[in-house]
Amino acid sequence: MRQRRAPAPITARQIDTFRLELTQRECSPGTVENYIRSVRAFARWNREAPVTRGRAAEWRRSLAETHAPATVNAMLAGLSKFFTLTGREDCRVRPLRLQHRSFRSAERELSRAEYRSLVCTARAEGRERLALLMETVCATGIRVGEVRYITVEAARRGRADIALKGKLRTILLPARLCRRLLKFAGKNKIAFGAIFLTKSGRPLSRTQIWAEMKCLCAKAGVAAEKVFPHNLRHLFAMVFYRTSRDIVKLADLLGHSSINPTRIYIRTTSAEHRRCLERMRLVL
Repeated sequence: MRQRRAPAPITARQIDTFRLELTQRECSPGTVENYIRSVRAFARWNREAPVTRGRAAEWRRSLAETHAPATVNAMLAGLSKFFTLTGREDCRVRPLRLQHRSFRSAERELSRAEYRSLVCTARAEGRERLALLMETVCATGIRVGEVRYITVEAARRGRADIALKGKLRTILLPARLCRRLLKFAGKNKIAFGAIFLTKSGRPLSRTQIWAEMKCLCAKAGVAAEKVFPHNLRHLFAMVFYRTSRDIVKLADLLGHSSINPTRIYIRTTSAEHRRCLERMRLVL
């Protein structure tokens, strides 16, 4: 009887093919990078061992010892997608079971005061591009991967049309933000196209934005674990919901297909919930 060959290790060529397939399926740049990062992490951990479901399960256990459950599941999602698109469905493993959390972690929540400190520190350091970029993300709620849609033309119109994940949505830009964007573009001789560019004229990457924000932490007096681009989007969602109490509209602005993911953005901290309970005065 012919013996079945053991599954081969993951190769760089397979990862490149996986990236191309994700791009052709119109996955967002951020999703593509996260998936690729996860597959590479597994490949480094697995080394030259055959790729099996058992090895994937061992990796899951290894990750669970050093990472938060949500992070583990995010990494497993990328690896599972890779297995699906490469015909290795039998290697997929289930994610960790997470208990629903009623409150968000206050330790990672960025406040308005901390946001203001970050922006002011960036300006004081002469980093106007970074300060304006943070204001743009926080004032519109866009994903960091959507910054490239903030163009000179969009600033002139007062709106940005974002095409991502097979969906098109329009984001309105505050008048004050538009004026600042156009002033910055004029000063840097950007006549058209994307406003946030590197010195070589390429759009800023997620990694570059993340790294530049982290450099502000110490001088701004903000904990490093609170400073990352997506937290600006969270702050936008919280402020918008507290102002409008319209979760459906918020879901549209964030580009969510349903309100279920939007609910994650507007969860209160345990301290806020406790204050609400105290105000109810139901203990006689």
